[in-house]
Amino acid sequence: MKKESGINFFEKFLTVWVILCMIGGILIGRYLPQIPTALGRLEYANISMPIAILIWLIIYPMMIKIDFKSIVNATKNLKGLTITTSINWLIKPFTMYALAVLFLKVIFSDLIPSELADEYVTGAVLLGAAPCTAMVFVWSKLTKGNAAYTLVQVAVNDLILLVAFVPIVGLLLGISNVTVPYATLFLSIVLFVVTPLIAAGITRKFVIAHRGLDYLENTFIKKFDKSTMTGLLLTLIIIFSFQGDKLINNPLNIALIAIPLTIQTFLIFVIAYIWAKKWGMPHEVASPAAMIGASNFFELAVAVAISLFGIDSGVTLATVVGLLVEVPVMLILVKISNSTRKHFKSQPTIV
Repeated sequence: MKKESGINFFEKFLTVWVILCMIGGILIGRYLPQIPTALGRLEYANISMPIAILIWLIIYPMMIKIDFKSIVNATKNLKGLTITTSINWLIKPFTMYALAVLFLKVIFSDLIPSELADEYVTGAVLLGAAPCTAMVFVWSKLTKGNAAYTLVQVAVNDLILLVAFVPIVGLLLGISNVTVPYATLFLSIVLFVVTPLIAAGITRKFVIAHRGLDYLENTFIKKFDKSTMTGLLLTLIIIFSFQGDKLINNPLNIALIAIPLTIQTFLIFVIAYIWAKKWGMPHEVASPAAMIGASNFFELAVAVAISLFGIDSGVTLATVVGLLVEVPVMLILVKISNSTRKHFKSQPTIV
């Protein structure tokens, strides 16, 4: 029987492993709280260093695959960059706010107290105003997205994030004293984009110089095949070990918060994906363009929520639910993207 091209057994059932790791993390936080307590001490600027290391290990192998000359070519494709920047900064924050208000303050008004609903809306807005930085590399890989183009998309969004996050959050929530932990923001960009990019570039140059391009692509890179998914699953275990009690003690509210967040994720993906299709983008560009908008920079959202409103606030809970929803939903979108690849241009526009 012929194997599925491009996806192994582990990736094929990734949804199952993700759910098991999320449950495992919650159980660890509930019954072995000394573990997250110890890991929680290894933190700087609201970023867990163990999680940072795991995310770095996720991204680094993918960046080794990038021919860095192709980054220059990727910047020439303005249509793809127009889609991702427009979706992330002119559409996504506002649809998130609208959906959160509609569901949490109107439709669910009899189930959620007004003051708590305001906190949940705030958390949703923090998620909506922060497009994905790290995990989008995983979604791009799973959909065979163009690695160089994904990197350019992330870099452009990170630059915009530096100046647009505070004004957008302030505009939507009427908060004039939003204080973003810029140490968290800059450290995240350095850890999750700049450092692995430099390390991968040095590695690629060294291996090609000593062993050749063929060895790099067919032997060296394959040594890291399992690191991306393993890093993702271990990251989920750690994150959910920190938030286990919150998730167990608020089942109804978590379900209610998850509804607008889930709708938002699908909505943004569909808008960007169809837009890219209408503009004639190849699938390797269209898929990561849609994925980066659909997913969120949850590290930043959680850090801002904790620093502004406290770890036990409804705002923080909403950002954690964002992560709870994101991974399973993004895996569904990965399947949708892969199953619809045939409807896009077959020839790549980036070389």
